[in-house]
Amino acid sequence: MTDLRSGIFTRAVELDRAGRPYALATVVAVRRPTSARPGARGLILPDGTIEGWVGGSCAQPIVVKEALRALADGEPRLLRLSREMPSDSRRGDGVVDYVMTCHSGGTLEIYVEPHLPAAQLWIAGTTPIAHALVELGAASGYRVSVVDPVALAEAFPAAERVVAETSFRSLEATAPPYVVVASQGSWDEEAVAAALALDVAYVGLVASPTRAAAIREYLAGEGVAAERIAALRAPAGLDLGAVTPVEVAVTIIAELVQVRRGRAAFVAAPGPATLAGTSAARAPEAIGEIVLLDPVCGMTVEREHARHIAEHGGVVYAFCSVGCRARFVKDPAAYAPTPA
Repeated sequence: MTDLRSGIFTRAVELDRAGRPYALATVVAVRRPTSARPGARGLILPDGTIEGWVGGSCAQPIVVKEALRALADGEPRLLRLSREMPSDSRRGDGVVDYVMTCHSGGTLEIYVEPHLPAAQLWIAGTTPIAHALVELGAASGYRVSVVDPVALAEAFPAAERVVAETSFRSLEATAPPYVVVASQGSWDEEAVAAALALDVAYVGLVASPTRAAAIREYLAGEGVAAERIAALRAPAGLDLGAVTPVEVAVTIIAELVQVRRGRAAFVAAPGPATLAGTSAARAPEAIGEIVLLDPVCGMTVEREHARHIAEHGGVVYAFCSVGCRARFVKDPAAYAPTPA
């Protein structure tokens, strides 16, 4: 076990140095019978693979699922896997309870901690607001890059990279970056269009409402999809009555905090528009004609291991165990999604 643990920590250091996100899952408490022991650890990567071991076939899918959620929201959680759901008096913040129906007994408590690389902030422009954003962004923990045809590295000592070009092609990101266009008229249209074409977490434009409307019209004329234009935050920043460049930069950094913490009523990511801070209904995970998300316990069933199935309302569901299937068959309306 010592060698395995040291290997997990060595691998975690490698991922940290490479700027790759992962979640560390640690078994912190058990009540036998369980196959896991306190101190067992595993690393979960964004593609759902796990390195290490934190439990058997019942526990591992749940750990992977919650680890991926932790990587998405940046919040740690303590998983409690037990035969019975605890009473309200035993619930606590940050604790996620699962009723286990596919093992003979016991309880597992597993702490899942996301490890995310420092967020990247890409700033287009060399204006006073751009300068202030670089300083405040670096002080806030962002890895800051500046892009502008006339940008000079010595002018932005707090920036990690300074690129003299009119695109973001030279920059690489391990996670969707935050982009602020603060060129203020010199190449706003090109910078915004380039940013909206990327996998980004946020695109903000420093501009007046009139100028922002003109740029949106330009983007539409260039064939940029309406949902991408809607993702543009313009004018960027919270409305705090800012006047000076530093004050404007403060409002933008504050808005980025909202986005990162799930408190903003918008996101800028490719695909259908969503609202940060809300919980959309999760679509069933299906392959072929079988829903692979167990509607009873929430576990994902591997297609090749879907041995326990049942049909309801014209939909075939797969279950992790005969116990979940029995509970579903007894009262399918309690578990099956309500038809739209």
